[in-house]
Amino acid sequence: MTAALARPDPLVAAQGKLKPGEFRWSPGRAPSEPIVVIVSIPDQLTFVYRNGVRIGAATCSTGKPGHSTPTGVFTVLQKRVEHYSSIYNNAPMPFMQRLTWRGIALHAGDLPGYPASAGCVRLPMRFAKKLFAMTDMG
Repeated sequence: MTAALARPDPLVAAQGKLKPGEFRWSPGRAPSEPIVVIVSIPDQLTFVYRNGVRIGAATCSTGKPGHSTPTGVFTVLQKRVEHYSSIYNNAPMPFMQRLTWRGIALHAGDLPGYPASAGCVRLPMRFAKKLFAMTDMG
């Protein structure tokens, strides 16, 4: 009897293999709610789970030294497709999902491959758009 070889999960394999700006997205793996987003600050990676199943993985850019990204559990407080920072020179923050009232959010932005934001979690544009469409406030 021959044992069947399990095919590697491309979303699990993506961890550590994505280049800045890359992502994997497979929402059909788990068609029902709830959604959880986990950000790995040391790895500069973001993972999206729906009903406990990983459906997405992307590179990200978190807070640079002196502007750390807070850790903890957050809910989406506000959503805007088009948003501009009132703190940082009107910087564009497409597909913004506010996590704190002190200016921390998930949003599309520049992804240099290292922590470079003012505390927000920057995501690839297409990934941010897909995630934005899937989440609700609260």
